Amino acid sequence: MRKVRRIALLVESSRNYGRGLLRGISSYVREHGYWSFFFQPHGLEIHAPEWLARWQGDGIIARVNDRHMADLLAKVNVPVVDLRNFVTTTSFPRVGPDNTLVARLGAEHFIERGFRQFVFCGMPRGTYRYMDHRRDCFAEIVTQAGHVCHHFRLAANPRGAGGWDNSQDRLAQSMAKLPKPLAVMACNDDYGIRVLDACQRAEVNVPEEVAVLGVDDDQTLCTLSTPPMSSVNLDLEGIGYAAADLLDRMIAGESPPSQTIEIPPRGVVTRRSTDILATDDVEVAAALRFIRDNACRGIGVGDVVRHVLISRSSIERRFKAVLGRTPSVEIRRIQLDRAKELLAETTLTLASIAKRSGFESRNYFSEVFHRSVGMTPGQYRRRYTDR
Repeated sequence: MRKVRRIALLVESSRNYGRGLLRGISSYVREHGYWSFFFQPHGLEIHAPEWLARWQGDGIIARVNDRHMADLLAKVNVPVVDLRNFVTTTSFPRVGPDNTLVARLGAEHFIERGFRQFVFCGMPRGTYRYMDHRRDCFAEIVTQAGHVCHHFRLAANPRGAGGWDNSQDRLAQSMAKLPKPLAVMACNDDYGIRVLDACQRAEVNVPEEVAVLGVDDDQTLCTLSTPPMSSVNLDLEGIGYAAADLLDRMIAGESPPSQTIEIPPRGVVTRRSTDILATDDVEVAAALRFIRDNACRGIGVGDVVRHVLISRSSIERRFKAVLGRTPSVEIRRIQLDRAKELLAETTLTLASIAKRSGFESRNYFSEVFHRSVGMTPGQYRRRYTDR
């Protein structure tokens, strides 16, 4: 009988981040053989159970929360892989997102849209080292592009409802004072939701005046917000998969790496909170808003022309000057982005996705998607739902 690896998982299941890691771990196990897991559902701030000190297992994958947890795990005398990178004085190998690339994706997402005013909204410096790195890289990229980056630092857990309201009111006042249009990258989706709430309090239009980008791509949070929030997809499944692979090799006797294994993010998932172009051309801006709001209803360039009340040749010339593409290409881009979102996040049929994305038929949708994306809708769906 082959030996079954006995693995303890100290990873939260209460949030999207932990569940994504767990999905990646399970993907690895499905491909490489059966593991017996010691796992109990819990939140992020779990303390390591005392029974671990007496546990006779083979390895541990953990989100190490504090010094006490790190000390207890070190006594177990089995390989440990850390997925949080919070306690930096341990010898545990670490796997996590590539925060330099996360910051670069966020900065470039805004710079490509013409923004010149930037804010990074996050926790006070020193709360989490990886958050500091994410913020510093974002500010550096923005500065190198010739722009100024401001910083909003908010306490992670304002005390009580009164503390929350006071903190949000202060953030709303700050948002109202800064020059517009403004691009805000939040340290994670939780803080992105706080920025969107502050914009509503300040009666600031999103994304016309303030565009907001989160990190983690927690679909529940991102689609619950008003408007739906764009976010950087960290490839949590890839991080979990890499952690399981590393632990497997360590159990087999391989020495762990001295540097953190950094998994690149999948990309920015664009939703309405950043679906805008910062431009001084009033008619182009109005046309873009109309296209954003109506592209998935099957509109054409003629509808755009009638909305902005200028000639077709003029709007096409000005679109090319500002965006480098025509109104028809922009309509198709919005439709395809919506189709990609529905393919990745729902189980809707291709016929339903075609209709909801503004295409006149399933066959035409499949033809355009394949020509534009380089894969069929079915292949795209499998890429983002399977490992």
